[in-house]
Amino acid sequence: MTVGTGSPAQARSAAPHAPEASPAPVPEGPAPERHVREQPVPPALPDHCAGGLGIDPDDLPDGLVVADETGRIICFNAAAGRITAVPAATALGRPLDEALPLEDLKGARWWTLTDPYGGLATRRGQPERNLLLPGGREVLVSARYVRARPGGPVRRVVVSLRGTEARRRTERSHAELIATVAHELRSPLTSVKGFTATLLAKWERFTDDQKRLMLETVDADAGRIKRLIAELLDISRIDSGRLEVRRQPVDIAAAVGRHVHAHTTGGQSPDRFFVRVRPGLPELWADPDKIDQILGNLLENAVRHGEGTVTIDVAPTTATSDGEKGTEVTVSDEGPGIPEESMGRVFTRFWRGSKRGGTGLGLYIVKGVVEAHGGTITVGRGPRGGAEFRFILPVGTPAHLL
Repeated sequence: MTVGTGSPAQARSAAPHAPEASPAPVPEGPAPERHVREQPVPPALPDHCAGGLGIDPDDLPDGLVVADETGRIICFNAAAGRITAVPAATALGRPLDEALPLEDLKGARWWTLTDPYGGLATRRGQPERNLLLPGGREVLVSARYVRARPGGPVRRVVVSLRGTEARRRTERSHAELIATVAHELRSPLTSVKGFTATLLAKWERFTDDQKRLMLETVDADAGRIKRLIAELLDISRIDSGRLEVRRQPVDIAAAVGRHVHAHTTGGQSPDRFFVRVRPGLPELWADPDKIDQILGNLLENAVRHGEGTVTIDVAPTTATSDGEKGTEVTVSDEGPGIPEESMGRVFTRFWRGSKRGGTGLGLYIVKGVVEAHGGTITVGRGPRGGAEFRFILPVGTPAHLL
């Protein structure tokens, strides 16, 4: 906690916005009785700048700067010092515009433009903006003007400061997503455009078998584009918390069987998969499309990046700490596995276990879908050294059926 100790009278004498008024003459004799309607005045700032709640401003996660009615700083917490690189001892007692010489991105002085103690008396503050301190240090700044009454003079200016690191990380993540999507879309779109243009220009020159091959390639590339767009929509819904789950009874053992069959009909050996379904599985209420999405990503990951036999184990389990029943599915392979130093990044965007293609978004989506069902997913090393993914889903029975 850092609070200025100078008196309001001392601060007022040096403030440019509060000229001293001449003392009024005192009439001789008793003053006539007058009824004066007193105006409410904000209470003096408590020692901890938090309205008497006993909260030290140094406990606040954001920077807090408070200036009195004269424009001089009376509170400058530790976060403000860390964000601005201005020591609290240097800032306290100084005019706000000198301690925080903020400029907008065009180089204009922010305090001169906003003029908190002057201008329109209806203003209540300034929304958050990205501003610059000397040396180009970026800060997010918002301000609140505290008045004794509506339309009255500003009695206090409260400024909130935040660093820009989190926003920059988000912007970099979005830029990486756009770059990845552009790269992944370019190849199939080039193929689709090339084959369709060739067919339109030279249709008569190709045999039926050649036409079929080119159209099958176009169809496969169009499916790839469709899947990528679906991934982008899922990421948007996961990030915004709007991923919808339409629950209905799901036979997860049958779903596993369908995905294994799709891989074997696609050229994988049936001996590469081992499915084990334990007895006593509870009835699972989940979104069947989302379950297919989870299983599809995990099996594709095991086939593409793993080696040896892919084992899928489905078993009943306790899904939550309160004893709710659930279903546990484990997918493991016999490949080299995931390095220990990468375990914590497996479910982040753009993580790739190898250079064998893929957008690096699949496992991020899997985690979001599992959590949208109220479940959990973990990654570790399997019994034969490969990667092992285990997710647990609560039964999710709708309330009206309980």
